[in-house]
Amino acid sequence: MDGQSASRAPVVGEGAIGPPTPADRPVTGPAGLSVAEVAERVAAGLTNATTVRTSRTVGQIVRANVLTFFNGLLTALWVVAVATGRWQNALFGGVVIANAGIGIVQELRAKRTLDRLAVLNAPRARVVREGVVTELDVAELVLDDLLEIRAGDQVPADALVRSSVGLTVDESLLTGESEPVTKAAGDPVRSGSVVVAGSARAQTTAVGDDAYAARLATEARRFTTTYSEMVAATNRLLRWIAVVLVVVSPAVLWSQFRSEDNEGWADAVTGTVAALVGMVPEGLVLLTTLAFMVASLTLVRQQTLVQELPAVEGLARVDVVCLDKTGTLTHGDVRFDRLDLLDGADADGVRKALGALAGADAANATAAAITAAFPPAAGATVVGAVPFSSARKWSAVSLADAGTWLLGAPEMVLAGAATGAAGTARHRADQLAAEGRRVLLLASSPHPPPGSGEDVGLPQDLRPVALVVLAERIREDAAEVLGYFTEQGVALKVISGDNPRTVGAVAAAVGVPGVSGAVDAVDARTLPEDDDALAAVVETASVFGRVTPHQKRAMVRALQRRGHVVAMTGDGVNDALALKDADIGVAMGNGSPATRAVAQLVLLDGRFAHLPAAVAEGRRVIANIERAASLFLVKNVYSLVLALVTVVTVAAYPLEPVQLTLISTVTIGVPGFFLALLPNRRRYVPGFLRRVLCFAVPVGVLTGIAAYAGYALTRWLVPGAGVPAARTAATLVVLALALWTLLVLARPLDGVKAALVATMAAVVVLVLALPALAEDVVLLQVSAAVLGIAAALAVPAAVLVELAGRWALAAARPDAAGRDG
Repeated sequence: MDGQSASRAPVVGEGAIGPPTPADRPVTGPAGLSVAEVAERVAAGLTNATTVRTSRTVGQIVRANVLTFFNGLLTALWVVAVATGRWQNALFGGVVIANAGIGIVQELRAKRTLDRLAVLNAPRARVVREGVVTELDVAELVLDDLLEIRAGDQVPADALVRSSVGLTVDESLLTGESEPVTKAAGDPVRSGSVVVAGSARAQTTAVGDDAYAARLATEARRFTTTYSEMVAATNRLLRWIAVVLVVVSPAVLWSQFRSEDNEGWADAVTGTVAALVGMVPEGLVLLTTLAFMVASLTLVRQQTLVQELPAVEGLARVDVVCLDKTGTLTHGDVRFDRLDLLDGADADGVRKALGALAGADAANATAAAITAAFPPAAGATVVGAVPFSSARKWSAVSLADAGTWLLGAPEMVLAGAATGAAGTARHRADQLAAEGRRVLLLASSPHPPPGSGEDVGLPQDLRPVALVVLAERIREDAAEVLGYFTEQGVALKVISGDNPRTVGAVAAAVGVPGVSGAVDAVDARTLPEDDDALAAVVETASVFGRVTPHQKRAMVRALQRRGHVVAMTGDGVNDALALKDADIGVAMGNGSPATRAVAQLVLLDGRFAHLPAAVAEGRRVIANIERAASLFLVKNVYSLVLALVTVVTVAAYPLEPVQLTLISTVTIGVPGFFLALLPNRRRYVPGFLRRVLCFAVPVGVLTGIAAYAGYALTRWLVPGAGVPAARTAATLVVLALALWTLLVLARPLDGVKAALVATMAAVVVLVLALPALAEDVVLLQVSAAVLGIAAALAVPAAVLVELAGRWALAAARPDAAGRDG
């Protein structure tokens, strides 16, 4: 592969997947490479290590937290403030340092933790070296290694098939084509493709950055980065604020130099700096990022790895959860329960056939369970095999002296049978499935299966021989978890490839709403092809059996077209495409590498019971960021109001930069970060930006008007009062209203939030009570007259803020059960 092709990630929907794999490399023997040959390739740098990273580098983290538009603006304003000679008014520069420092430290801590987990959970590959099959991290593979790939694996490097046993791969993650492709000896396979059936040994022909291997854990989901309403809304706000700053700044500068209240250029510059600093949301982006990271680390402690930070928020928006039965509602392991021989069956022949079938498809979990009960018999010579496929639901072997044997879903192997031995076998299988059993049918035929690859068909003259009954254990916590989702108003859809009766019985046992037994399950083979008709069925029904991977994907998309935010759980390769298309893909840690590669969340210990905690964490984050964002935007709004008023009145700006620093610290910065990390059980409600603006605009306008009134009345009513005294009154009014706004947003109050508000108020009182702080640092001139004017304005304005806050917050509380806490 050339460098240009390697540097470009393929896009879903493209028909080509790169230039052909070189077929003229020296052939690696069946024993694989030797230790010396591996060392030679490692020394030459021919390993599968890539430059693609799952997290940002240290340099990227520093640049992202330091080199921002608003940090640049604040730094420039800080330089101007220093030039005026008033060091107090340059204290806001500490905000730039604090924002950047906190962001860098927290992201580096999160990076170390998440990168360490990513290494521990990195995909592994089986490789043959010196005749021994061993497992390695995919980065340790070298050029010409002999891979062993099986169903459920994601191919770790470009390779050339050397031997194949029914190998079928899905290349849709590379090409967008959903049809699986059969691979024979001599055919190329690409990294990022998924093995859906069979097994093979393949020699690597392109590794590292020369292959598609970088897609393994990152590129497969890069083109489906989780949508974040919070991040999108925040970015939109920042663009609006940037435009406002560009438009308003020249007008404010003009008014401050024209104002008679200002004495000299230093006063004019100071007023302009204060106006612009107040309109900068210096901590909003940092707050959002930190909240996501803290949530990710919290979930890690609960055995949930978040592979995309915005997925934390996405969890809060989920209103439909699609569940795979096996590995989610039941334990992923299956065990052999019993064998029901049908009329005329030869017990020894059945055991011999089951051993051969299981041995030919050992990568399959069901086959592994059967192998434990029926090990391959000596003398059973397999002359042909059809590996299990999730599309056809059966596998087959042809024995040298015993014909062809099939093992699979009864309704697929004996499709359409209603009478005779076949009808009796189907009826008995349905009875067992209705009890929640997993049933496979063993059948024999003197003829081999016609066709090849995915086009292989059932042989003629099939005769049912035995029913293989497998046992699945329902997870002990499944009913409790589903009950949580039901209480939270989240719809549940059980989507499985198993027999509909089995799936229905399990769904009824764990309490899926609207499901009373096996008869309530929908057989996916009866589902319509039309998108609208499919959406109507999926919307109303809750349990589906015999669902193909293609149908799982179509069902997820149908729910999304109906306006739902869909989470999909799964552990098998047949779930990978549906997980990729879902808004939130949740993979089990013990599932296939393909599912873990495309999921946004991985339940590391495979316990579905962690998902409610993950959803709750997402709701906590989104509700708390909304609350904190309201605090930030209130300041931006009243700062804009004051700037516009000073432009119109050509008065001095009513606040000094240092006074804004005090206001921002005690009413926004410190409490905002605490509030963002506190518990919050409020349900997600769409419309983050609309609600934040509905609260921030009226409250900010009221605060701005009251602050300017305090400034103007002090100049008018207090004899001899100058600009410093008037600014003191405006500062006191803003402090009082901002603290009341904090009180409104912190409700319902508990001990922690009440202590937070009380502590911030105590800090304000302390500053006012100490002349060294009030006069020398914050530049306040506190007097009885100023306090009286501030109180007279703050009390009625606080009543209006209370009313405006109650009206705005009502939209965020759809019912009592959804209130925050």
